Amino acid sequence: MTLAARLALHPEFTVGETDPRIYGSFIEHLGRAVYTGIYEPAHPLADEQGFRKDVLEMVRELEVPIVRYPGGNFVSGYNWEDGIGPRDKRPKRLDLAWATVDPNWVGVDEFADWARRANAEVMMAVNLGTRDVDAARNLVEYCNHPSGTQWSDLRIANGHPEPHKIKTWCLGNEMDGPWQIGAKSAADYGKTALAAGRAMKAVDPGIELVACGSSSESMATFPDWEATILDHLYDVADYVSLHQYFSKNGWNDRRSEPYGTPSYVAQSVRLESFIKSVVASCDHVKARKRARKSMNLSFDEWNIWHRNPPSGVEIPRASIAPPLLEDVYTFEDVILFGSMMLALLRHCDRVKIGCLAQLVNVIAPIMTSANGPAWRQTTFYPFLHGSKYGRGTVLDTLVVSPSYETAEWGSVPYVDALAVLNRNRSGMTVFAVNRSETQPALLTADLAGFGAARGMTEHIVMDGHDKQAANTRETPHRVTPRSGGESKLDGNQLTATLTPFSWNVLRIALN
Repeated sequence: MTLAARLALHPEFTVGETDPRIYGSFIEHLGRAVYTGIYEPAHPLADEQGFRKDVLEMVRELEVPIVRYPGGNFVSGYNWEDGIGPRDKRPKRLDLAWATVDPNWVGVDEFADWARRANAEVMMAVNLGTRDVDAARNLVEYCNHPSGTQWSDLRIANGHPEPHKIKTWCLGNEMDGPWQIGAKSAADYGKTALAAGRAMKAVDPGIELVACGSSSESMATFPDWEATILDHLYDVADYVSLHQYFSKNGWNDRRSEPYGTPSYVAQSVRLESFIKSVVASCDHVKARKRARKSMNLSFDEWNIWHRNPPSGVEIPRASIAPPLLEDVYTFEDVILFGSMMLALLRHCDRVKIGCLAQLVNVIAPIMTSANGPAWRQTTFYPFLHGSKYGRGTVLDTLVVSPSYETAEWGSVPYVDALAVLNRNRSGMTVFAVNRSETQPALLTADLAGFGAARGMTEHIVMDGHDKQAANTRETPHRVTPRSGGESKLDGNQLTATLTPFSWNVLRIALN
């Protein structure tokens, strides 16, 4: 049996323009994300600064426009001054967040250099756990002030005569979480972040600030946290953050049994619900304050995180860069991942920044072996497709599809889809997921409103794999996309077959 699904599209019905930063990512001093991830001086492919050129090539392939740094939980105990100046004089510090030692071989200057080589901006986080206003304003001065002051001249002395010009700054990380060093109540965080934010903007009025929203929708303080912090921060903050992860075993759900596949791949509906709730909280504060601006969102941690420890590997405490959180992603994860990305795009009118957490080795699309190769995980590919073909105008896409019932999320459509017009409106990309494991779906759309469509450019598919198939060092190309999906344009009528359990990218040329 073939499922029948239909898209209703028109160029005048839009969600908004994508901010390129919605395809951002994240590098934390956690596990092997930095050391033997982006930085490995002894590697055969290391450049003159010790950065792995094979990893840089893959990051450039993803066209990641912004990378959040240096945390994450790590930042709440971080002294940024430890990571500047001569490497042989930098201290090794206990990282209390991840029970390891950080040698500070990579710091602010090195990461800014790496980001430039990766064609990305830096999204810098400041420590509001163990530190406060002074450290935050000094870091902005070090990074962004041209010269003639203590901290800007120190940057110059450290070999960086030009300022780093970092625009986007996070006011701490997950300060609502009891696991966070220096965790605070909403009121205390609001006061601390307001003072820090004002001082940071006094140093550089051109920066943008991201306030810490709830660490997830499951926090007991959500959504009161947002309302309270924005009472303090509405005027100084430009974004409020969201973090959300999903897992086969549930995330903070305390499940005794893993989700079955139909419920697992439907979890993106929770992501959309979370976004809508945060938008409502922000708009409530806007109305109460009678403010003109709308608070936008920075979804600066999102991903699938199964929380699997490395099998058979005992991690010594207080070691440097041990293998932590190195999830191996399967073909099943591609289906959920694709819908999660579509959920962010569906709300691009408010979600302006997104940071896939993380970028290398730690719950990441890119994996490396120390002194060995790098390879692309299964989730690398839908993220690549979004970044390459999902920039432009997101259309308000109505999807009419048969649904299935789940105990956890209720009725969920088999087909999830979204259309994006490119910047000059010469082409359109339809992203589509078929969640059914056994049934193909016939997807149709009338494109008459777009003028005479010129034809199909490409139909990219990921399908036909065992659900647990994965890419590894030994089999790096086991799960990859293919061209040649079954689709056609007959006049203005689009018809595409979405094979069972598939991720699809339909690229259409327009006049």
